[in-house]
Amino acid sequence: MATANKNLSTYDKSTVPNAESLRFGIVVSEWNSEITEALFKGAEEALLDCGAKQGHIVRWNVPGSFELTYGCKKMAISQEVDAIIAIGSVIQGETKHFDFVCSATAQGIKDLNVQLDTPIIFCVLTDNTMQQAIARSGGKHGNKGTEAAIAAIQMAVLGK
Repeated sequence: MATANKNLSTYDKSTVPNAESLRFGIVVSEWNSEITEALFKGAEEALLDCGAKQGHIVRWNVPGSFELTYGCKKMAISQEVDAIIAIGSVIQGETKHFDFVCSATAQGIKDLNVQLDTPIIFCVLTDNTMQQAIARSGGKHGNKGTEAAIAAIQMAVLGK
């Protein structure tokens, strides 16, 4: 398990660029909102902790993880942001739907990173159980939203 020996919320602030002059977009899936709201909170708190201004964080909601690609594309085109975080949560069910949504979402975000000049950070949990998702959205493994925010800052600076 990739997170077994890592807390997703841990970062050394002294090694993270100051985000004061940067603008961020966050596109949040409303599906599994208990998880995605916790991920958003982790991302927002980390951005603010690293100097981002509240008014420089734009949030849009989309219905589900599959719609994150379109939401991120539209945000990159219409908003002046330096990086976008795509937040979602897909939990394994009884059908292959999980596989299709996870694959399409990952490929879509990858495609945007190839096509656009705005970095899109993949913060989509793809867990087998709700307990795993809770553990990675502020639970025993920390918060993947925090980790995504640090990546967003680093990629925004790289893009400048």
